[in-house]
Amino acid sequence: MRITGGSLRGRMVAVPPGIIRPSMDKMRESVFACLGDIAGLSFLDIFSGSGIIALEAASRGAIDIEAVEQDKQKRKILIENVSISPCRINCHFIPAEVYVKRAKKSFDIIFLDPPYPYRFKWELTEKIAASFLVKSETRILIHRPREDNLKTEIPNLRKTDTREFGRSFVDFFVSI
Repeated sequence: MRITGGSLRGRMVAVPPGIIRPSMDKMRESVFACLGDIAGLSFLDIFSGSGIIALEAASRGAIDIEAVEQDKQKRKILIENVSISPCRINCHFIPAEVYVKRAKKSFDIIFLDPPYPYRFKWELTEKIAASFLVKSETRILIHRPREDNLKTEIPNLRKTDTREFGRSFVDFFVSI
């Protein structure tokens, strides 16, 4: 996989072992184009996998970046990949639900890319929206398969956009 924009554009990153569904280049480019200038913003990448989304954010000037990944098999590659970042990316190897429950700081942007079989994305999103992770105007993005219908309403969030990428969607929300 390659980083699609910013100061690290074109750099390759390794794919960790185990089950992984890396985000397509086209999807990452489009998502970050929709986000606009993120320089100086904080960024949380939940279900980080290889760390490519956190690296895309760092490459475009985000700071105070954290990556959350439960799968210990991905640890070595994730740490190696984020070592090329121009800023520190803090990695947490715990379940997303535990991270959300323990959260003590908020972020400007939160990106969730759960495995397609993960059945609790809307419940987790509700917990995030009600947690310390969210402040006024936090943007939350969720990458989901086409088959996974969007929940019509999520408390404390307003849907602002949906983008389609092949057989998947990215939904954009903002905290209210």
